[in-house]
Amino acid sequence: MKIPDASHPITITRSPNTVRVLYEGHEIADSDDVVVLNEANYPPVFYFPRGDVQMDFLRRTDKVTHCPYKGDASYFTIYRDGTLIENAVWSYETPYDAVSQIADRVAFYPEHVEFELGELTAAETEAALNVDAVIQHTDSGAGTSQAEKWPPNVEMPDADRQDVERPDRGRIERDVDQPYKGVGSL
Repeated sequence: MKIPDASHPITITRSPNTVRVLYEGHEIADSDDVVVLNEANYPPVFYFPRGDVQMDFLRRTDKVTHCPYKGDASYFTIYRDGTLIENAVWSYETPYDAVSQIADRVAFYPEHVEFELGELTAAETEAALNVDAVIQHTDSGAGTSQAEKWPPNVEMPDADRQDVERPDRGRIERDVDQPYKGVGSL
């Protein structure tokens, strides 16, 4: 066990906002009793009381990780509307004393859910949070990311394309190619 100190600070504060968690557009958590854990250089992590989480949609898995600062984390799979996201939620059920405020609370990996803070919509919240940075959070204490890096599966639009005025449609549109033009498709 390591004690948080100046070289690896951990602070836990209460969120000033109500925080909602949406999974594929469905509310899975909504709480005004969220605590925010700030650890060293990692992005903040929201921890929700289980009573404010729809635990019926979570199933415990066999996965357990150990953080020398927080203790052992157990994991849950989200199962809702026929979809399954393995180990998308974690919990420190009996954390070390230094972080006892997160005991029996659950946290969600942001790449699997959307967060809404207070009156902000999910899109506004995403703009406020750097989701890529949040997934750098680690439970190992080693400072390495648990997030896997995948190559993009789509190409980004060409930045050189220009907006084109379409008076027949009454608007300005992005000048995009017609990929199926001339190939016999409808």
